[in-house]
Amino acid sequence: MPKFSVCIEMIFREEGVDYPERVAKAAAAGADAVEFWRWKGKDLCAIGQAASEHGVAVATFGATSERLVDASTREAFVAGVEEAIGLAGQLSCPGCLQTVGQELEGVERATQHRAIVDALSAAAPKLEESGLKLYVEPLNILVNHQGYYLSTSDEAFEILREVASPNVLLLYDIYHQQITEGNLIQTIEENIDLIGHFHVADVPGRNEPGTGELNYANIFRRIDALGYAGFVGMEFKPTVDHAEAVAHTIALGA
Repeated sequence: MPKFSVCIEMIFREEGVDYPERVAKAAAAGADAVEFWRWKGKDLCAIGQAASEHGVAVATFGATSERLVDASTREAFVAGVEEAIGLAGQLSCPGCLQTVGQELEGVERATQHRAIVDALSAAAPKLEESGLKLYVEPLNILVNHQGYYLSTSDEAFEILREVASPNVLLLYDIYHQQITEGNLIQTIEENIDLIGHFHVADVPGRNEPGTGELNYANIFRRIDALGYAGFVGMEFKPTVDHAEAVAHTIALGA
């Protein structure tokens, strides 16, 4: 059975519920871990303490907001990764999320591709030394993230193979990749060695599994059969009680 993480940016975000309380709610619903996006502006000590008290891990959080497509941001990106390494150590967090930025107008895609590879390659030795993983995320550009550079899994895996670091992996978001290209299970099976984290939501709507077109029970079964040992993150907008949506998703993976 996969290990499940709850994105407390989208789930248990009812009015007046702070992040430590969201951690408690995720744990009570049966989650193994929690995750969040940007770390700036959050009380990481309180989140870490809540996770420890309620017996859940911090699976991942956003590393930096730098645009990797822009070569001029490389030094700032590496510095941001170094900062994230320290914060992740405080939270006993195994990996951080990283987006690559909006496509640059007037710049060839090959140039932007190379900038991403070079930035990740520059950060890779620091990641390897610390043990922290960095999860690069493709996003769909058809529904949610128009103008984002990296959408196809083919290019994402190509980037990772060029970087060739065991600590630079893919965040495979099943919602985004179903919209972008489909062929989910075959893609996962052929590239599982490069996948460090999953995100799940159903299509259409980005709601909990079971509300759309995807057979998540079968997807979870295949991921588990491949020996995947990382987390499966719930990043969706619940249409029912949030705890019920979390418990239902976990049950699909049983």
